[in-house]
Amino acid sequence: MRPATSPELHRVRFRRALTLLVMTLLLPGSAQLVAGNKKVGRIALRIWLGCVATGVLTLALGYLWRGFAFWLAFDGFASGLLRTVLTLLAVGWALLLIDAWRLGQPLGLAQRQRLMLVGLNGVTVFGVAGSLLFASHVLAVKGDFISTVFGDGPASAAEHGRYNILLIGGDKGAGRWGLRTDSMTVASIDEETGRTVLFGLPRNMTNFPFPEGTPLAEDYPDGYDCDTCTLNSLATYAADHQDEFADSDTPGVDATIMGVEGITGLKINYYALVDMKGFEGLVDAMGGLTLNVRDRIPIEFPAEDWIEPGVQELDGYETLWFARARETADDYSRMARQKCVMSAMLQQISPQEVLLKFEQFADAGRKLFETNLPASELDTFAELALKARSQKIATVSFVPPAINTSDPDIDKIRSMIDKALEQSEGGGTVKKAGKGFSKRGGTTTGGSLGSMSEGYVANQTEDLGKAC
Repeated sequence: MRPATSPELHRVRFRRALTLLVMTLLLPGSAQLVAGNKKVGRIALRIWLGCVATGVLTLALGYLWRGFAFWLAFDGFASGLLRTVLTLLAVGWALLLIDAWRLGQPLGLAQRQRLMLVGLNGVTVFGVAGSLLFASHVLAVKGDFISTVFGDGPASAAEHGRYNILLIGGDKGAGRWGLRTDSMTVASIDEETGRTVLFGLPRNMTNFPFPEGTPLAEDYPDGYDCDTCTLNSLATYAADHQDEFADSDTPGVDATIMGVEGITGLKINYYALVDMKGFEGLVDAMGGLTLNVRDRIPIEFPAEDWIEPGVQELDGYETLWFARARETADDYSRMARQKCVMSAMLQQISPQEVLLKFEQFADAGRKLFETNLPASELDTFAELALKARSQKIATVSFVPPAINTSDPDIDKIRSMIDKALEQSEGGGTVKKAGKGFSKRGGTTTGGSLGSMSEGYVANQTEDLGKAC
């Protein structure tokens, strides 16, 4: 047999060193088991196989039982434990890769092979350890986001099988005293099916009652009726009368909830205050929002630019103006557009996209949300949101021509609520939402189907998707 030449020996050694590196990348500990410290190799291999088995079992449980997946995603202890495991894995795997490089005897290689192996090993170490450490960092960001945005108070039980969430669009503009509530919608969600009805309350509603026993009921026993007594003025009223809300950390929100409960007769479980400017960041984190623009929508006031008609992908700034503009419309047309934005957000926000851009979403969320929803309930509402996105969303708004906002018929409003909830819960069959946007024609005003005299379709419909 011809003796091996030096170049051939270098090639053999290089292949061996490369094999040890690949073995460690695919099966940590296997290189040590074959060519190094067998005890270390056995320990590393058992740890790795244990992690793989645990991961497969967790994925299987999450697939079969979605509630478990959401609990795991939002539970603080589970996230902390996973962060620790990922950090230890990153350090241990990096050390095994470095040891595999040592076992490959790099000093016995030709210079070019040695440099190539150093480069491959460096990329592998930083790639593997960096990925695990980044995942640990994302978990830390998630934990910080949850603790910053969500409360730790007691959970609120569903009322008659439904959770009622007050969504407030707020504007804390510079030079403005207190919070101005630009929009108010109650999302009533079935605790089992996730079927949702959106109840829209106009900001200019006046002459309505408050629940008995509340400070505002004592101040206005005959209803909230004065020159400046509109629903969106309650936050400012609370700011001016803080002695009446001395035990409250959020007097403006609490006063608004009293007004909404007095009008609807619904118990509000939680609120979510959405800052309108912060909303831009969330849409931008999504990569934009696709909306059906039915008429030209002005940007800024007076108009500096326009959003043109058609199915358009809008950035955060444009989406904000699509939802807020009323220069060429009225408040009720704007309410209809806002519901279309809610529908589009629910349908288009992707759990995968949130995972990939979590830091952007978290940063936008800190600026966007204020809520009293406790972190312990996040898994429940995440699951309900996934159920809701595949179903039709009904809307009922207490606006003209059905309701006179300056002298509302409270009994009629509550009858409308009862009827909508009965229709939502009836039949036992889940109503699937349609895909895409409706091509339905007809009169449009300010970008919404309908008119103030006839009513806007998106404000009163059993299927919001068909109205947008």
